[in-house]
Amino acid sequence: METKPDSIYRAFDRKASAIIEFTLRQYRTKTSTWVVLGVGFVALSLIFLIYIDVMGSEFESIDNDGDSTDYDNDGYPRGQELRLGTDPWDSESHPGLFDPPIEPDPVSMYINEDGFDWDITTQLGMQTTGMDDDGDCLDSNKTDSQKDSNNNGIPCDIIIEYFESDGKIYSNIYADSGVDEDPDEDAYSREAIHLAFVLSIGKLGFVLLLGIFLPLFLATGLIRDEMSSGTMHFMLAKPIARTEVFLYRTLGYLGIVWPYVIVLGILGALISGFVGPSDSFFRFADLGVWLAIIFATMMATLVYGMLFNALGVMWKYGIILAIPFAAWELGMALLSMGAPDAFLLRFSVIGWALMIVDSAAMLVWPNIDLFILMGNWGGGGVGSWNFDSSLDGAGPLGFFSSKPGLGLSAFSGTIVATLVLLFQAIIFWFVGGAIFKGKEIQ
Repeated sequence: METKPDSIYRAFDRKASAIIEFTLRQYRTKTSTWVVLGVGFVALSLIFLIYIDVMGSEFESIDNDGDSTDYDNDGYPRGQELRLGTDPWDSESHPGLFDPPIEPDPVSMYINEDGFDWDITTQLGMQTTGMDDDGDCLDSNKTDSQKDSNNNGIPCDIIIEYFESDGKIYSNIYADSGVDEDPDEDAYSREAIHLAFVLSIGKLGFVLLLGIFLPLFLATGLIRDEMSSGTMHFMLAKPIARTEVFLYRTLGYLGIVWPYVIVLGILGALISGFVGPSDSFFRFADLGVWLAIIFATMMATLVYGMLFNALGVMWKYGIILAIPFAAWELGMALLSMGAPDAFLLRFSVIGWALMIVDSAAMLVWPNIDLFILMGNWGGGGVGSWNFDSSLDGAGPLGFFSSKPGLGLSAFSGTIVATLVLLFQAIIFWFVGGAIFKGKEIQ
């Protein structure tokens, strides 16, 4: 059989595969590798167990408008009396005196009887929406002016106004009395907590925790350990650039880390898909967000791997140099959730990685801002940024949900963030390679 001529590409393949395979074998035989991977798995598993427990809990149903109460003790709930035109404060006025008499409605009919029927866009200006599901506005014994308390000429509706101030978008809600005032806390809270969980575990559990934790302990010594033990001499025995060794060692590290991230991401998608609230047996729509979480985590481990590997080459205690970077990235992660357009985020890795997750959430859940607004309003309540919202789940969801930043669309945000992360990885590769060239091997 004729032997193929040796070429620069075949030599490149042999060198790359040899170093990558050697790196993978090292990782597989080290106890520390499995300890690090095991700790990450256990940490995320505990969070998923908490999520499963919360999804299996009952959320208390609250009669927000009080129309299930029988104030005059005549046996008829206030909502029924208002709907049929009797006085809920007078025991001598109730539907039982009609001809023929009407039986009292079950109290449960007047708890969580309003669904959210909001269908608007987030464009600036005023829009009208809402529906009187239980009839305590349209069918009640009210005057026309009482049915139009927001004075827009439309009885029993809700006005939502979006306006801009200091470069930020704010909203006001003006509802006619009796419209969407008693929402279903259980249905809303389950959905809101589910969405908040996916975003929080994706951003903090995967992109931040795994994105920094794995390279911190697995990539910092990729070159340094071989320099200290003397095995680096064998890698450099044949003509090979040190920048190539730096790259191939990092690729070997990714050969362990990326499959691990993908497996955990798939498990997370399956758990939340089956346990989360849904009209079918599985929440297929969320898969787009989970794919973005996996991809963003892979990009984060790539960039941090290059960075921490370079710090390890710089100093034998490179992990000490990496800790301040990890602290900085934690601060930037929290900043990105409150101020995604902050200028400081452009000088981080995590800010760009989280932009990928935020972009996917905008594509998969296009009405998430309106959903948060519904929960903060909660039938007339006033929400707050520190989780003191009218309906459970609206506050956490509002905290973990962010726009991609820079005024970019969801698609553009994903592309730009990916390109920036690749550029950062290349920069850290060249910097690490340059430092490696100037180091004397023991």
